[in-house]
Amino acid sequence: MDGLNVVIVGGGAGLGALLAEMAVEQGAAGIGIIDLNPDAAEAALAPARRAGRKAACAACDIRTAEAAHAAFNKVAEALGRVDTLINSAAIYPRKPILEILDADWDASNAINVKGSYHMMVAAIRHMQGQEPKAHVRGRIVNITSVDAFKAHPQNAHYAATKAAVVSLTKSMAHHVAPDGILVNSVAPAGMATEKARAAGFLDELAKASPLGRGGEPREMAEWVLMAGGPKNTYMTGENIIVSGGYIYA
Repeated sequence: MDGLNVVIVGGGAGLGALLAEMAVEQGAAGIGIIDLNPDAAEAALAPARRAGRKAACAACDIRTAEAAHAAFNKVAEALGRVDTLINSAAIYPRKPILEILDADWDASNAINVKGSYHMMVAAIRHMQGQEPKAHVRGRIVNITSVDAFKAHPQNAHYAATKAAVVSLTKSMAHHVAPDGILVNSVAPAGMATEKARAAGFLDELAKASPLGRGGEPREMAEWVLMAGGPKNTYMTGENIIVSGGYIYA
């Protein structure tokens, strides 16, 4: 991420906060965090501030275009240029497939699909006006999920939204390719996070993987930063599956 300004949506906690920390470790020039929780967003900027990098945050409910675009523009103005946008904000509901309510569908679609779309539009409008670096004006990485590609009756509405984001990624990549903007997605399997440990999911993750363990968050984050970093100058419209073999099991 050497010399790039990176904006992470949903960067206040979990994988998003880790991505911010790792981007700094890999030489990012600036970090922007957009999150519903302003205190979490500010806390996630601590590694950037300690390293003397540019840092900016905005609190935002990404379900509406007006709010999402305003938050992105605020962070972009503070950073001066946005080279990479990472869409990491999502909700992960679990409910039996015959019991999913309208409210469940509406919440999942509004955040996981519409929110990602709104942030992509804001980023693309900004990136289209930038001078390219090595043929690239900007990069967008959407966090999808291996759930998009396997049957998941316990969280079908979540899985459906992530499949939608895979499709949306491809459509957006095709549209902005002439502008030199690369749009890709990364689909992780279940991760061995502290939250997963606390919820007792580690055994479930281990049993689901041929490797016998859930993926470590840093193992997933490396692929996100690869897709959103300077080494990627040609890949677009792709979905990178990082499942430890789960997708084929």
